Formats: sequence, C-alpha cells, structure tokens
Amino acid sequence: MNIRKGDTLELRIEKMVYGGRALAYHNGMAIFVDKSVPGERVTARVIRVKRDFAEARLLEVLDVSPHRATAPCAYNDYCGGCNWQFIDYEKQLEYKHAFFEDSLYHIGKVADVSIHPVLPSPQILGYRNKMEFSFSDRRWLLPTDEGKNDRHIALGLHVPGTFDKIIDLEGCLLQKERGNEIFREVKRYVKGSELPAYGLKSHQGFWRYLMLRHSHYFDEWMVNLVTSEERGAALEPLIPILRDRFGEIASLVNNINTRRGGTAVGEWERILAGRGNIRDKIGEFTFEISAHSFFQTNTAMAEKLYRRVKDFASLTGKETVFDLYCGIGTVSLFLASTASKIIGMDISDSATGDANRNCQSNGIDNCEFLCGDVAVLLSQTSIHPDLLITDPPRAGMHKKVIDQINRLLPDRVIYISCNPSTLARDVALLKERYRVEEVQPLDLFPNTHHVESVARLERSS
Repeated sequence: MNIRKGDTLELRIEKMVYGGRALAYHNGMAIFVDKSVPGERVTARVIRVKRDFAEARLLEVLDVSPHRATAPCAYNDYCGGCNWQFIDYEKQLEYKHAFFEDSLYHIGKVADVSIHPVLPSPQILGYRNKMEFSFSDRRWLLPTDEGKNDRHIALGLHVPGTFDKIIDLEGCLLQKERGNEIFREVKRYVKGSELPAYGLKSHQGFWRYLMLRHSHYFDEWMVNLVTSEERGAALEPLIPILRDRFGEIASLVNNINTRRGGTAVGEWERILAGRGNIRDKIGEFTFEISAHSFFQTNTAMAEKLYRRVKDFASLTGKETVFDLYCGIGTVSLFLASTASKIIGMDISDSATGDANRNCQSNGIDNCEFLCGDVAVLLSQTSIHPDLLITDPPRAGMHKKVIDQINRLLPDRVIYISCNPSTLARDVALLKERYRVEEVQPLDLFPNTHHVESVARLERSS
C-alpha cells in the first residue's frame, strides 16, 4: 500500500534518530514521527512523503512509554528551542550515546571505538548562558490564542522548520529567570515604541533581534539589541529603564544589521552603556566575551569539556599545538601551562581579539592567535604541530581543512564536535592516517537532541 500525505497510520516506535525524531516502519517504509518515544504505539498523520521515507505528526499515544515525561514548558508542543522535554533525562542520555554508535559505524565506517557514557549536565533547565530571540511584525498564533487580535509584533523563537513564524514568548526555561525578566522589560518597551518590528518577509522594520548573555561565575548580563539601522534616539530611553531595574547588566550594546540575511551579527556595533563585553570564569581562567564571540552555552559543562580535552592531550610541556576554530581561546588557555607553544586560528576578528586579551589578563604568554580562514592559514604554515585540536561549527570541517591536517600529520588530533554525523563524516576522511581511540560525549544541551563530544585520534604507524 502506497503511503500518501494526509494518511493516518498506527505505528510502533522503534528507535530515536539524530535530529530528535523517532523512527517507525510501515510496510517497510521508514516513518519519522515527532514527539514520540521508542516503545510507544501511536497514531500519526503523514505530512510529507519522499522516495524512501515519510514524515508524520503525532496524533495520539496509544501505549505510553514509561520514559515519557511531562514537559514543564507551555510552548513545548510548538517551539523549536528544546524538543526533548517530554523524555526522561536518563533516557535522553542513552539516546545520545546511541547517536555516536550509529554515526561512527554507519557514516564513519569505524568499529570497535571506545565510546564512554555521556557525562550529564548538573542543570537540565536554566543552563544556557546565551539566548537569541527574534522580533517579527506578525505574531504567529498558538491554538490557545484563538480570538486574540494582537498580531502586530512578536518576540520569541521560531516554529520548527520555518523562517517567518515567531512564537510570542513570555520567557524561556532554558535561561535564568532574571533573563526572562529582562526579556519581558525589553518587549514592553518595544511594543510601546513607535518603531515597527522587522518583517521577516517584507524586510522592513526596525527591531530585529534580542540577544542575552549571562556570566555564570560573575552573574553579569549583556543585552544586545540588533536593529536594521542606527537610531540612537529610539534606544536612549530604554537604557535607564534597564540599568535602574537590573543592576546586573554590565553591557548594553546595539548591533546594526542592514542586510536581509537572517543573522543577529551586526555590521557594526555601538556600546550604549557599560562595557562592550562581559566576563565569565571557567576553572581558574577569566574570559572576556563580546556579543558575537563563541563561548560554550553551558558554562558548568564547558569546564568538564575542557578538562577532558586536557586529559586526552597528555602534554609534557614540549609540544607545539594548533587550536583550530579557537574562538576566544578557552581551549588554548586550558592547555597553555602544559604546552611549549599554542597557535589558535579563527575567522572572527572579535573572537581572536578577545583571545589575545584573555591571555594577557590571565598572565599567559605562549599563545598566539591568527585571524583568517582556517584552511588558508593552515596552507600557509610550515610548522608541523605535535597536537592539533579542532572545534568546528555544527557543519564540521571543510574538506580543505581536512586535506591540510593530512598534510601536516600531527601525532594526535582531538576533535571537539557538537554533531555526531559530521564528526563521523570527518573521521572517515581522516581514517587512512588516523584511528579513533576513544570518544567522550558530554550533554551540554539537555532537553534537546544535540550533544557535544571529544574524540581522540592517534596517527597510524
């Protein structure tokens, strides 16, 4: 029987797959179902049919898994911020461990790898130190919002799979409650202003994004308002409102982005009040973090991540280390005392600027940071590092970077990844010269399907 869009199917959920959806089969065809737990019997409506698989939306759970939990967030059924609140936390960790087993075997074609149990996060809510919210000139109404006519502005997160549908939130459980209070104060001000929110289809309007950063150690906040043009007079009344009510705000900045692309990175930045950065501390090191610098979003787990990197590195103090996609230098600082020389590389000038300042403020003098395309920087060097550490974005490393690693042939590669699939793909491209010895997954993103990991690769003899 052919499966068609709109069909209602009764399915038995077999497993969880990377991407956060559950997998079932119907007449031999793979069906991906949202909001379902392995072991459950469900009914689901087919919403998309491809050649080899179909996608379906959950209608009813007929046999409930003992691992299903009650989601604490009122927006959980609609929001794309965290898609696993309905699963017991211990089970989330099991599913994430299985992602690495499946990815390394099926994509990386690697077997017999030691994959350690996933290190759990001490907090499963309120753990994010950075949240990015979108403005929209048209609020997307929830089913519970029927009859409401206030649709002219929204501030919140995207409906999954859409670019133009924004859920108007009152707060998010992934950040501290103080951040939600700041969020609501900014929204009140914007709704009362005479300037419109940015239209995600029309590309007209002023207010584009609100980004909040929080310092776990120093309890400082950064408020970054991204607008489509520079209008100081529109923002000036907000400054005393926020500073008077929230003494923890150490940085209030305005990024201006005139481009159509959906990004919160401004073309230029104005400091409205306080500093242009906030400070946080991981281990013994203090870091300065600018609006667009990369910093692990779960600070408590970041320390466990970097300590595992240091364990895997096994440095003696004589080695030269390359730190690719180094960001603000967190890995470099953690390894500096056990290495001879560390050279960090990143395409972001604000990040490498922060990295240099972080070394100075922490009294470290054996680190150098280069700004530019990582593949180009590697191609220009004649240094052969003893250890290479790479922490690429979710898309993984570019083939040109992998080619350069195979040219330089460091004795050891430590790969920090936030995506098991691209980790496995890149491992496959390195496996002629490197073998994967062990992988340590860490749960930096509770209540989502995302998972961080550190992999240790040794050069084959």
